[in-house]
Amino acid sequence: MELSSEDALRLNVLLTHDLQAVRIDENSLTLYALTERGEARVALHPTGRREQYLRLVREMLSSHALGSPGGYPLYIQRWTRMGQNSGDNIDKLLLLGEAEAVVSVAYSPRLTDELARLAWWCMQSGDNARRMLERPCVAKGAMGPVLAEYLVEYLPFETSPHVVIDTVRIVLQPGLIGEQAMQRLWGRAKSDNTYYAGFLAALPDDLPRDGKARSDWGRFEPLLAPLMATGNRYASQLARVLTASGQAFLAACGEVLEHPSDQDVARSIFRTIGAYFGVLRQDAGHEFKPDEALTQADTRLSYPDAELAELLFAVPALRPEIKSLLALSEVGEFSVAPILVRTTAIGSLMRRKLEPVSEPVMEQLAVLRSAG
Repeated sequence: MELSSEDALRLNVLLTHDLQAVRIDENSLTLYALTERGEARVALHPTGRREQYLRLVREMLSSHALGSPGGYPLYIQRWTRMGQNSGDNIDKLLLLGEAEAVVSVAYSPRLTDELARLAWWCMQSGDNARRMLERPCVAKGAMGPVLAEYLVEYLPFETSPHVVIDTVRIVLQPGLIGEQAMQRLWGRAKSDNTYYAGFLAALPDDLPRDGKARSDWGRFEPLLAPLMATGNRYASQLARVLTASGQAFLAACGEVLEHPSDQDVARSIFRTIGAYFGVLRQDAGHEFKPDEALTQADTRLSYPDAELAELLFAVPALRPEIKSLLALSEVGEFSVAPILVRTTAIGSLMRRKLEPVSEPVMEQLAVLRSAG
């Protein structure tokens, strides 16, 4: 099979231009190209089976862009979706009319804001938008708000809790969505704690909910301030949870822990707690079950390092709160993983299975929220 003479002529003329990106609509058999002059379109006229004909078209594009008709090697799909495509000429992949090649660009560590614009023109998908927004150059560039708007618009149609959490976390990066869009997402969070999990992961210190500092914060703030000024990390973390933003975080964590809707939400909330309190973790590479974490906290209180001893001396009345901080610093996603890997349960059954780890954590959160 060969390209029709009409198609061959039009494609050869098109390839004389400075192409920026190419996409092929297989349903309408139309090739679209983005050039320095704007968008061009070539209607295709197969001389045989559609699939074979499109392969010939892509071979022609590949020969022009890469110097070889082989095109994009689809067998390395998993490799490219892990962000391993770090070649110097990833822009050439956008000239192949191949969807997986566009995905490779979206996942590439060499992605730029301009390449994100071209990749988005080639193929719009939620997965591509999320991965591109994880690159600071895109999130802070011109394409950031464009991709975020798309994700927010289509978020109500997402059915996977993992995708919802991931999307909310990503679009809440600074400068991507406006206050009105954020409030709409927060409104959904009130009835669906999957959204809560995304907010907690993205904005642990700036949740859009009314909150008040703990009632005794005014008493202890002057005692903690001198330690914080010298960089005492224990004092800084204690102050963090006693302020209004910290109390809002603790309250939201408690609500999600009490009623996690599925395993993705459970993993996310424990991961968030680990990230929030983990600045005080003794061994950054190890997380404990809650009962083991409490034992670790007691040991650290019995043999405090210099900064911890300084804090205990300054605010002895807050020793229970300090113990809770130390205990929570030792838990995280891997604290709950051993339970979740042994079950496919969701809802109330899953919550009952999680009680041995969720209830001790909620108890420590309650200590930090209760004055006296």
